[in-house]
Amino acid sequence: MLSIATRRKHARLIRSLLLDVDGVLTQGTVLLNDYGVETLLFCVADGYGIRLLQEAGIPVAWISSRTSQAVVHRANALHVNIVHQGVHEKMTVYEQFLQEHRLQDTEVAYVGDDLLDLPVLKRVGLSVAVANAVEPVRRSVDWVTTRRGGEGAVREVADFILESQKSLKKTKPKRRK
Repeated sequence: MLSIATRRKHARLIRSLLLDVDGVLTQGTVLLNDYGVETLLFCVADGYGIRLLQEAGIPVAWISSRTSQAVVHRANALHVNIVHQGVHEKMTVYEQFLQEHRLQDTEVAYVGDDLLDLPVLKRVGLSVAVANAVEPVRRSVDWVTTRRGGEGAVREVADFILESQKSLKKTKPKRRK
């Protein structure tokens, strides 16, 4: 893991945040009712952190190995326009993302929690694991959040990036009508 000063240096360069979904934006729990309808729980604080990043001009994208309509609904509510689901080779999507957005590895932060995230975590400029990530992931990243996935970890990352870039006080999300 990097020292906080080095993490801040890396965070100052970040121009985009990529997030895994299950276990990062959610607690990794899938609720199914008697009819097979899936429900996912998302943290409101994480959503607000995503909005703060967007208002500061830092786009957010989601990459998930699963496919869920609940993810589509949450992404739409937060105006997250880049959502890739059903992805088992996240590196392919990551490399396409870099090319499409003309970004370098050093300009991207990624938050993950499990083994499928490791290839991307090893490439990005700021690699982050949530507190409840599997041990191999926690050992491989620049930083492990104090909060668990689905419980404010993304907000913790958003605030850290914005504070490092001295943008936190400048961002004031627009009220939706």
